[in-house]
Amino acid sequence: MIAIAITKPGGPDVLKPTDIPVPVPGPGTVLIRVAAAGVNRPDLMQREGKYPPPADASDIPGLEVSGVIASCGPGVKRWHEGDQVCALVSGGGYAEYCVAPDVQCLPAPAAIDLVSAAGMPETTFTVWTNVYERGRLRAGETFLVHGGASGIGTTAIQMTRAFGARVFATAGTDEKCVACERLGAERAINYKAQDFSAALMPLTEGRGIDVILDMVGAPYFSRNVDLLAQEGRLVQIAVLQGAKAEINLVRLLRQRITITGSTLRSRTIEEKGAIAAAVERDVWPLVESGKIRPIVYARFPLTEAAEAHRLMESGSHIGKILLTV
Repeated sequence: MIAIAITKPGGPDVLKPTDIPVPVPGPGTVLIRVAAAGVNRPDLMQREGKYPPPADASDIPGLEVSGVIASCGPGVKRWHEGDQVCALVSGGGYAEYCVAPDVQCLPAPAAIDLVSAAGMPETTFTVWTNVYERGRLRAGETFLVHGGASGIGTTAIQMTRAFGARVFATAGTDEKCVACERLGAERAINYKAQDFSAALMPLTEGRGIDVILDMVGAPYFSRNVDLLAQEGRLVQIAVLQGAKAEINLVRLLRQRITITGSTLRSRTIEEKGAIAAAVERDVWPLVESGKIRPIVYARFPLTEAAEAHRLMESGSHIGKILLTV
């Protein structure tokens, strides 16, 4: 089969199509004939040599796919050859075939096309486990997502709005802010033109934000903490602009703030399976009803993975970038 190999750490040009054997599904896994793979920031970091795959994962990049089950390994009971699915994987998505744990597969939603379904697993798993399991967001609370025009951001806006939160976002251009508001954000702040903390505090009558989902890291940390409401929760899912920051512990104590975070790729199959079950139970009905959908900005043929990475690095996209097979 054709897969996209990282020939050495570096820029997009190190991504090269290569012929490798079709993988064989082992116990509890399925082989998916890939229709499309999502492109995500961790793929770029892996390409640069900054985010090595887990020891038991494929070294081919790609953390989410959609497609048709080609075969099932021993012990797989739910899925059968020919089933249309999308799946979260630890690697191997940039290929014509990909192995996935059976519990990390979800039925491809009938409400969207199979290719677009590749843009669902990474974002829905991430938003659900971080905003709802760790951040404990409830209906009627206020929610802020930084990077609202990203794949994570566009999913977070739709999901939290559908579950009844007041939703705010930040983005880097006026066009992206408009897109966030069209998806359901009450207000999106262009962080290059305004201080998001100063802009958002009056919109909450000075109360602050209940849950903040952040992927920026150090430069936003103190402002995030200052913006949190009493009993507020800051959920950190990436540190794109820095990992070290200072905190005023007095504010932490007075406001009874919770600071938490997680990564998804390193979690066990059992943990990811539990997230998949929750997403299927609570989020998939909203996808089927049209309240949540993948926002697909661009599709590239698999062999043009380098171009897809260049687009993501440019930061000009809104939503997801997909590789199609």
